[in-house]
Amino acid sequence: MNCIIVDDDKISCKVLENFVRKSPSLNLAGVFSDSISARNILSQRTDIELVFLDIEMPEMDGFDFIGSLETPPNIIVGSSSESYARKAFDFNVVDYLMKPVTYARFCKAIDKAFKYYSRKETQNSAEEEIFIKKGSSLVKLKIREIVYVEALENYVTLHTENDQFTIHFTMKAIEDHMPAGMFVRVHRSYIVNKSMIQAIKDNSLDLLVAGNIISIPVGKSFRDDLLEDINVMAR
Repeated sequence: MNCIIVDDDKISCKVLENFVRKSPSLNLAGVFSDSISARNILSQRTDIELVFLDIEMPEMDGFDFIGSLETPPNIIVGSSSESYARKAFDFNVVDYLMKPVTYARFCKAIDKAFKYYSRKETQNSAEEEIFIKKGSSLVKLKIREIVYVEALENYVTLHTENDQFTIHFTMKAIEDHMPAGMFVRVHRSYIVNKSMIQAIKDNSLDLLVAGNIISIPVGKSFRDDLLEDINVMAR
């Protein structure tokens, strides 16, 4: 993943440069001490997939920088203050790093960035259509219309807002067919559409479907992966 660093603090830049070079999955394409120079390079190149961005920058701060981009890449914000965190997540940033940044925390943010990148790559999959057998007919269904998948012994049931389809599939097989950026396994018997999640509780989650709440159990062994896979802002 090609990335750039945008930070007017030289020490912070050196720390991030060192961390990036330790990460074989990242390629450092540039380091910029001001947002305007970084914006200019993004307008020239379409292969920059990740930006490490400081908030307090000269001329154009980090928020103005993000707002000036028509299609922002994945962005990881870094700051020495917690006060910008809520606003940062309003801009759909991947993660918010408190300075000084440790390598362990950096690695966690990179893992999230790759999940976000995968999600963007699979957005087109939402419009993909599949044909599901129902009775003697084959019914066309868009992937994004699937709300959740429920396991029933050797079968699985695909639930949509208005219908359900039971097919002879294992849970593992159906999980492998679902776009990872759109769906997440939350229980040995359930896979859910992440865009439908309204709330996550101790051992269940709520899906908002056509104005109604559907409660889905969350298995203990799946909870950590679920929280890691979504954008959680908590102290």
